[in-house]
Amino acid sequence: MQMTDTNPQAAFWNSDAGHAWVENQAMLDHMFQPFEALLADAVRPGEQVLDVGCGTGATTLAAARRAGATGHATGIDISAPMIATARIRAAQAALPASFVCADAQHHPFDAAAFDAIVSRFGVMFFADPVTAFANLRRATRAGGRLHLYAWRSADDNPFMTAAERAAAPLVALPPRLPGQPGQFAFADAAFVRATLQAAGWHDIGIDAVDVPCAFPAAGLDAYAGRMGPLGRVLPTLDAARRQAVLAEVRRAFDLFVQGETVRYTAACWRITALANVIRG
Repeated sequence: MQMTDTNPQAAFWNSDAGHAWVENQAMLDHMFQPFEALLADAVRPGEQVLDVGCGTGATTLAAARRAGATGHATGIDISAPMIATARIRAAQAALPASFVCADAQHHPFDAAAFDAIVSRFGVMFFADPVTAFANLRRATRAGGRLHLYAWRSADDNPFMTAAERAAAPLVALPPRLPGQPGQFAFADAAFVRATLQAAGWHDIGIDAVDVPCAFPAAGLDAYAGRMGPLGRVLPTLDAARRQAVLAEVRRAFDLFVQGETVRYTAACWRITALANVIRG
């Protein structure tokens, strides 16, 4: 596993944040399920596929189903607890999928090993995005494809920021720093295009897509209290203050609750590119 104590992302995703994703795997898979189908549609039967920032493996398994018995999907993620869960899921599903716990920015992939690289919200956390995408390009065969989804801005995603906006007057939250790795690091389409161009990708497409998502309202408290910046702060509060913050935060989600279901729109970029220009 390629990570060091000086890598803040490695430390973060191997701490409570990674365990929170594992504990809430079913709910998170449900709320992001539309992206499984979108990424699977980018895969062709028989292909070798790499899923970057694969988390607990849902998108890797979707890619493996599409690649079929003659193909293979490999998931890579820096989080050991999430990769452990992904391996269990792949074994239970008996799918052609395997997983690597490493940082895709530096991992020594075999050259030209993959036909397609996919990712659902897994590429915004690189310390050096140009180096990372150059490494991924070297791992992609001539004419191979990149197909990614990344969040647009925080303003475009009120559901994703509802908890921290509601909690901000009550507690000090870790700031989202512009230009730093994080959920909205790819909000600027011009930055994304320049990054991919500098890393050697061609035929770059960056399209705004709004994806309707939903999950059972029974999972809302776990989502609000365990995920995102607020999830890092709540465990540090005493029980009474924690309950007060959660009550305020819960009200902020009322706009998104319809009966027994939470519904929201994921405002994303669909990012596509080719590893080289095919001529003739």
